[in-house]
Amino acid sequence: MTRAADLDRHCGPAAVAALFARRPQDVMRLFHTAERRREAGPHCALLARSRRPYREVVAADLARVAGTQHHGGIVALAVPRAVPAIDPRALPAAVVGARVTPVLDGIGNPHNLGAIARSAAFFGCRALVLSGDPRQAGLSDAAFRTAEGGLEALDLFRATDLPLLLRGLPPSVVSIAAVPRGGVPPAEVPPGLPLMLVLGNEETGLAAPTVAACRLRVTLPAAGPVESLNVSVAAAVLIHALLA
Repeated sequence: MTRAADLDRHCGPAAVAALFARRPQDVMRLFHTAERRREAGPHCALLARSRRPYREVVAADLARVAGTQHHGGIVALAVPRAVPAIDPRALPAAVVGARVTPVLDGIGNPHNLGAIARSAAFFGCRALVLSGDPRQAGLSDAAFRTAEGGLEALDLFRATDLPLLLRGLPPSVVSIAAVPRGGVPPAEVPPGLPLMLVLGNEETGLAAPTVAACRLRVTLPAAGPVESLNVSVAAAVLIHALLA
């Protein structure tokens, strides 16, 4: 059996339910408290049929399994998810079939990654792309927990060389850089075509080569004295506005 240290930890009822709905074959172990016995029941039955372990534990033991006190009473250990490379010459259906696909370039906080995935899934996005920037957060316990199942609802891809990907997109897919100033408001983005919305690092934003590789730039107009939003909040507002 795979060692627990090699498995991803998915914490909370929503994250665990999404994992079982999307990748039940990847779940290796399940732990839950007595308070989550009802939610855990169907998952335990599935694991029993495949002869995989599950256990009811006290909260202190579950915190040790989860590595956090914020475990929501249920934790699943699963095989890490593969994130395949995306090819601009053969874009996946999840990208070309959706109005907006978020592309994260150097977003280092896993909570921001999870929050963006949660918003993207809520608004009906079908995919999420992670860049090869060394600062870019990957799939982690914190990201899964914050996403509340959103990461499981999205097809995930990686772009090792993001500017190369953006320059190679077909005319039928529009790359759009989220910038703090100088871009058009969301209402002026042409309707109809699929968009790849590129979001940058929390502190420094998007690198110049990435912005230059995008066909359009978009900026949220501020209505008050605060100049910027947290990137996960900005992502949610932009996705909603671009869908309108």
